[in-house]
Amino acid sequence: MDVRWVYMTAPSLEEALRIGRELLEAGLAACVNAIPGMRSVYLWEGKVEEASEAVLVAKTTAERMEALLAAVKRLHPYECPCVLGLTVQEGFAPFLDWVRQSVRDRDRG
Repeated sequence: MDVRWVYMTAPSLEEALRIGRELLEAGLAACVNAIPGMRSVYLWEGKVEEASEAVLVAKTTAERMEALLAAVKRLHPYECPCVLGLTVQEGFAPFLDWVRQSVRDRDRG
């Protein structure tokens, strides 16, 4: 079971926390960090846009990524939310074990 680090953005801290709680309650992540105060500049529909956003970082497993992506798509207010799952190459073994176990336990629960 490979651990994934999932980077996401949301339009506000409140939205980020709502999405994070939903992911945790559904057993799709072991932990979600919400970081307010990001300023984004991006190209959307041919125009440069600028907005305040919050960052979410979720820790999950490869087995749960597909369900996590589907949940974010359903929960997120954006038409095309930023959700990037990155493979964790190395880390503190007890933490990685905790992520795997937390998601596995919730999957059975």
